[in-house]
Amino acid sequence: QVQLVESGGGLVQAGGSLRLSCAASGRTFYGMGWFRQAPEKEREFVAAVTWRGSSTSYADFVKGRFTISRDNAKNTVYLQMNSLKPEDTAVYYCAADSKYTIPTTTRGYDYWGQGTQVTVSS
Repeated sequence: QVQLVESGGGLVQAGGSLRLSCAASGRTFYGMGWFRQAPEKEREFVAAVTWRGSSTSYADFVKGRFTISRDNAKNTVYLQMNSLKPEDTAVYYCAADSKYTIPTTTRGYDYWGQGTQVTVSS
């Protein structure tokens, strides 16, 4: 019954912006976040946000460039990505957690979307 569907990925030039969306269904989640995975690389944490949106966590490499937010009326989490760099190129995955935390590891999340491709050209 639980489903997470990402959207908003695409091709953008370095320095540009994209806004990713993740629509959840089946239930609500205290913690929701974003991870990314480049080819031949491990999946890495990007950002996470709590239910009220007042607490957020960011990976160092996106701090100041990306902003995570959520709209609980739509059960949707967003990732606004600005000042994109070629090294940001990856498949971005939405993750949801049923526990009262915002983990920064993949094991901390119970549900995952199928991902959306983000490609940043130099």
